[in-house]
Amino acid sequence: MDIFQLLLLSGGVMALMVVGYVLVTGKSASKESHRRLQAVRYRHSESTDTKVESQLKKAIAARKPKAHKVAGSGSRLEALEMRLDRTGKKWTLSQYLYASLGLALTVAVIVYLRSGAFLLSLGVGLVVGAGLPHMVVKFFINKRTNTFITKFPDGIELLVRGLRSGLPVTETLAVVATEIPGPVGEEFKGIVERIKIGRTMEDSLQETADRLGIPEFNFFCITLAIQRETGGNLAETLSNLSDVLRKRAQMKLKIRAMSSESKASAYIVGSLPFIVFIMIWWINPSYLGGFFTDDRLIVAGLGGMVWMSIGGFIMAKMVSFEI
Repeated sequence: MDIFQLLLLSGGVMALMVVGYVLVTGKSASKESHRRLQAVRYRHSESTDTKVESQLKKAIAARKPKAHKVAGSGSRLEALEMRLDRTGKKWTLSQYLYASLGLALTVAVIVYLRSGAFLLSLGVGLVVGAGLPHMVVKFFINKRTNTFITKFPDGIELLVRGLRSGLPVTETLAVVATEIPGPVGEEFKGIVERIKIGRTMEDSLQETADRLGIPEFNFFCITLAIQRETGGNLAETLSNLSDVLRKRAQMKLKIRAMSSESKASAYIVGSLPFIVFIMIWWINPSYLGGFFTDDRLIVAGLGGMVWMSIGGFIMAKMVSFEI
């Protein structure tokens, strides 16, 4: 059995494992029956709270993006442009593609000069060139998102004080844009500018919500939409929303503190084999040279990486919590 047949066999085993995981973790019959009962209750109930909850669930479901796209985008390239825009770094799509290509070529050349294995160098270069820029963009998106979530309750509180003082909603949005620093002020400034050129407030808020993809801001847009349909005291509603968002942030911090030990253990266990392999290879390349030339060692190394990936995925699921 040559290396190509072994790779095909490994790919088939992985595909079977993925299919089995999808089948095991699929929707259960009890959950589906409960969902249908809830839908019937929302449809036929006369309670105002139940109707509002139904509208909230429908609005959240309507804002969920497709599996391969970002909400509000029409293609994968447009979705990538929106991801770059979320970083707040003014990066363009061409810069991202050129950086990925240059990184892939650099890593491939270094690995080829070190190991002499062309296919391995090409594979490592493609993985690093495609994965590292994606991780960097995700890091800056998460950093900006966390900053936005931290300052967003303060912006809502300022909005509540402006409404209670008698200012209209558009004027209070402009006050938030000028008084709150960071991403919150930048996003509200964009909303105000779109309103000034003739866009409705709902469309402006929805465009920002699609671009940000932050649940807290979606709650804010849904709250304004429901308040316009049902009426009521907007200042009191936004004040309650601000309190909910602060409690949500506190719960996130509590969960992060409780799961920090498990995450640290997962990082150490997952990265230690790769660190040791790289250190030994760098000190004594001939000792591990067989992993780049011998077919059996290549298959063993790929199998070990697959199993390490499965273990890392399971540990990530164990310490991941939805709020």
